[in-house]
Amino acid sequence: MSFLGFILLGLIAGAIAKLILPGRQGGGWLATLVLGAIGALIGGWIGGAVFNVGYDGFFSIQSWIIAILGALVVLVIWGLITGRRGSRA
Repeated sequence: MSFLGFILLGLIAGAIAKLILPGRQGGGWLATLVLGAIGALIGGWIGGAVFNVGYDGFFSIQSWIIAILGALVVLVIWGLITGRRGSRA
C-alpha cells in the first residue's frame, strides 16, 4: 500500500474509531484523526508481529479491521492520559 493510501486509511479508521468510542478523549477531531493514523500504524505492527497478518491493500477488510482496532486502542490510551491530566488540575 502506498504511503498516501496508508495515511488515508489511518485517518478514516480514526474517524470510525471515534464513532465507535464516543467520549471526551480530548484534542478534537484533528487529534482524533492523527491518533487514528498512529493507531493504524501500531495496529499493523502488532498484527504483523503477533498474529502474522498485515495490510493487504486499501480495500482489504483485513487492513480496515487492523487499522480500526489499532485506532481504538490508541484512543483509549489517549483518553486515559488526557483524563488523568484533566482531573489533576
